Amino acid sequence: MARRAGIDKHIGSHTLRHAFIITSMDAGVPLRDVQEAASHADPRTTMRYDRARVSLDRHATYIVATYIAGASR
Repeated sequence: MARRAGIDKHIGSHTLRHAFIITSMDAGVPLRDVQEAASHADPRTTMRYDRARVSLDRHATYIVATYIAGASR
């Protein structure tokens, strides 16, 4: 999927997990549901992903999340 999106960097499982959480939050999924899907015991762990989004426009995770969002339309 990364190659199809034009990403040359290695995309690991954590990057895909991060993309899932960010995309879910962007789509308006309630925090509690995202927390459950990510198997986070504490909602603060899930919220860390949300706060980290400030610089993700340059991060491969954001690029993959954008690609997935576009592919689902």
